[in-house]
Amino acid sequence: MRITFEIDANELRQIQKITGQKKKSPAISRALADFLRMRQRDAFIEKALAGQTDCALTNQELEAKDLYDT
Repeated sequence: MRITFEIDANELRQIQKITGQKKKSPAISRALADFLRMRQRDAFIEKALAGQTDCALTNQELEAKDLYDT
């Protein structure tokens, strides 16, 4: 989708530097995708800390579980 909006030139340069993208559109796209992933992660963490997940393991069981166990 193509949209037009105004963005501060300094902020755009920072976004390009942080994302490693030299072109403007890919830099903005990457920044938005990263932002969305971060918000989804934060929402999941809030749910987990509130005990609102369907994970059947206790914290001790999760900590003891090997990273590569299935």
